[in-house]
Amino acid sequence: MLRSVLTLLIIAFGIMALVGILTGIDAIAFSLSDNLSNLGANSFSIERKWGEVRSNRHGRKQKVAPAVTYKQSMEFKERFTFPAKVAVGCYGTGSATVKFNDKKTNPNVTFNGADENFMDVKGVEIALGRNFSKMEVESGASVAVIGSDIVKTLFDGKNEKALDQIITVNAHRYRVVGIMAEKGSSMNESGDRKVYAPLVNVKALFGAGDDRDYFLMVAVPDANNMEIAQSEATGLFRQIRGLRPGEEEDFEMFASDSIVAILKENTVTLRLATVAIGLMTLLGAAIGLMNIMLVSVTERTREIGIAKALGATRKSVLLQFLTEAIVICQFGGIVGIILGILMGNIMTLILGGSFLIPWGWMFLGFSLCMIVGIVSGFYPAMKAARLDPIESLRYE
Repeated sequence: MLRSVLTLLIIAFGIMALVGILTGIDAIAFSLSDNLSNLGANSFSIERKWGEVRSNRHGRKQKVAPAVTYKQSMEFKERFTFPAKVAVGCYGTGSATVKFNDKKTNPNVTFNGADENFMDVKGVEIALGRNFSKMEVESGASVAVIGSDIVKTLFDGKNEKALDQIITVNAHRYRVVGIMAEKGSSMNESGDRKVYAPLVNVKALFGAGDDRDYFLMVAVPDANNMEIAQSEATGLFRQIRGLRPGEEEDFEMFASDSIVAILKENTVTLRLATVAIGLMTLLGAAIGLMNIMLVSVTERTREIGIAKALGATRKSVLLQFLTEAIVICQFGGIVGIILGILMGNIMTLILGGSFLIPWGWMFLGFSLCMIVGIVSGFYPAMKAARLDPIESLRYE
């Protein structure tokens, strides 16, 4: 019994490592995919290239890519004639404090600027109220759209109570015109702990210098036209940025579907490495189980002889020992799968992902345990089945 329990635990820990890591990888990948897909399958963003870029064909000089300015963003929005919706946004701060009467949030609220198209292109759903109007954006009106976490903190989670109220964001007063639908968190970034104000308003607060970053998002009605739209956007933005023919682009385009595809491609290697490590652990468990079964055959030789003397066939003896090996493996697999799911999801929740039940990896765990049980138990079972009943009855 002790040897069987120890082998069961070896199998359980092997399966736990396998299922746990694979569950964690899947949950994190799913969370990232969900987060990146906020742009929509038919959308792409334009941002400055982070790092250094070559300033000529020969690469003799290096320069840091300049920020995308407000003037460049608005010029692109006006001149981009492709049938698509263009949105402009800007980064404000990630440490804002929002107040209402005597209540206030922690200084960890993200405060950004957005134009009238931003919510639609970004895929932000308004649960109550409305989006900014074009007039409010151009005039820099003091209005705001807030996330559900802020409503919970300042208005007891009641959206109706928050609408049309005056809140203070870092000592600046705003009237709440919209409340975003609850999105949850992804990779330690909460989509509900955000405040958006009109682009010109945030620009006035944080400055419109050349070091202030703005970003563009383009939504194309037809996904089949994505490549054409990106090509036209690249050509136009090169003109706006003043890049000469042959000069390397100092900006990048990010399409949500391509980022997700790269993410999935990169996690394949991680999954293969995890399976390899799990298989090595199970190989050790298989050797241990075979050893236990061989010892068991030796200790139960007289029992096998009695069973054969009473009419047991080779097949029945073989099935008995093979079943014992498979049962030990499957019990270990069940324990390992339960522990693996818990371990993988705990790791995922710590990183800000969502709970996931890995049906595919559970099936893999059961299948591997079945294979290990058959491989480890077959030789000892064959040895037991071939024992001579007369010699077995004489065994002491």
